[in-house]
Amino acid sequence: MSKKEQHSFSSVLSINPYKNSYVLSTASSLNVVTTPIYNKDQYVISYLNTKSFINSQIAISKNIPQEDLYDAIYNKAYDELGLDQAILYQIEYIETFNKLDEANRNFHVFIIDPMTVGDAFKGAVDKIKYIDYIIPSPLLLKSLYSKDLIEDSGVHCFIYFQENDTFITIYNEKEFIYTKSINYSFAQMHERFCELCGEMVEYEDFINFLSSEDLKTTDSNYKTFIIKLYKEIFANINDILTYVKRALNIEKIECIYIDTQLPSITKIYEMAEVELGIKSSSFNFNYGFISNDSHIDHFHALMHIYSTLAQKDRYECNFTLYHRPPKFAQRESGRAILISVAALVLAFIYPVLYWTLTYAQTLQYKLLEEEYRNVHNIKTTREAIIKNKEAEKDKVYKLVEHEKEEYSSKKNTLIKIHDVKVNYPMKADLLQILTKDFNTFNVNLETAFYSEQEKSEKSEAYKEFKFGLVSSNDKKITDLIKYLTKTYGDKFHFSINEISYNVDEKLYFGELKVNLI
Repeated sequence: MSKKEQHSFSSVLSINPYKNSYVLSTASSLNVVTTPIYNKDQYVISYLNTKSFINSQIAISKNIPQEDLYDAIYNKAYDELGLDQAILYQIEYIETFNKLDEANRNFHVFIIDPMTVGDAFKGAVDKIKYIDYIIPSPLLLKSLYSKDLIEDSGVHCFIYFQENDTFITIYNEKEFIYTKSINYSFAQMHERFCELCGEMVEYEDFINFLSSEDLKTTDSNYKTFIIKLYKEIFANINDILTYVKRALNIEKIECIYIDTQLPSITKIYEMAEVELGIKSSSFNFNYGFISNDSHIDHFHALMHIYSTLAQKDRYECNFTLYHRPPKFAQRESGRAILISVAALVLAFIYPVLYWTLTYAQTLQYKLLEEEYRNVHNIKTTREAIIKNKEAEKDKVYKLVEHEKEEYSSKKNTLIKIHDVKVNYPMKADLLQILTKDFNTFNVNLETAFYSEQEKSEKSEAYKEFKFGLVSSNDKKITDLIKYLTKTYGDKFHFSINEISYNVDEKLYFGELKVNLI
């Protein structure tokens, strides 16, 4: 708020349109208001969630005159971003400075469908009539630098969890450079949590756990699944930060400021520091307000700080559709009335002409508004059809994967059956041949064992028989081995470590190993 605005308004009302919550500040005190009312001496500020708007960067030639700048940005946004020509988007921008691009001026543009704004603030406008300022939520963080709540320079990352949106925003040298909405709002976290724990947990119970339980000390059954959920979130955040650092040529992120819309006992910033390896902190800045309420959303505090900033200290990016009417003499309608009265007083000239033009303009506006709504409805219907088709495609992909798994299972079963049919007869034939040779050399068989092992990283595959041989003469055993080696040496490898003699039984014993080559 500029100095002029500070003198014009006695209080500031901040609005969270997504939770229908209101906070009023007078002097340095913040108080939650349950039933706000219209007050002409009250400055009203609100914000738009990151997922509500399109954010991009656009370069405009420095040769474009200042008076033509908005039109140039507007046209280039439609061309480069492929915006729907049937929708009259509301576009705001802030200028950034790029030393490497001396031929152009660079801008961050924020683009939104006016119907999105209307839907978000319908309930609030019914109560308070006017909203002076509606700002994209990432730009609110500029106030932390303007008020010296963050004095350090460098690259800072801000992550904030809300009921219907969670965003990542990055500032470099106290200026906004990047923002992105991620799919981990509290509502989306609740859905993912139910998937992880395999049961339907009430949303109120989930929120109560996040608010009142400390993950370090709790023994709740939900603890393991909450930790898994946070690890999944931080893995996603790490991927985004890696991309941003590479895309924007950032060497190091100095600090991450992370917090939630909820009052929380668990120190999320400690978890972030461990998982991401970057110094982290919460949003518990010294905002300079006294509050009678136990917990006020940090965004409400940021909005009240932002409203006190001079125009040179903040980003001018106002999406409000609900402007206050100017003083009667400054309004278009007021001027028209004064001119009409003067005309009537002077000569009663052209009254019918003015009335006709006004009516024609109103009629044209209504026709265009109706046409816009019809086109918007068609767009919404087509988006729903595309979404349904994508869901059907996902189902088909899952069915194909299931069929692949069944095919693989049946294939493995057939391989095992084939192995049994081929190998087992081979083992029986081998036993028949060898026992026949044992009898030929008058060597008895005491024991027989078979073992095999598939190839792994640590060992080679092998198939091996172990025969316990018994004979009255050690020469019979050695002759047998010589014969087997000579006869079957190309198919099997024969080895025996020792031949021992048992004095009591007066017999020779040895263990013959037969390896299948």
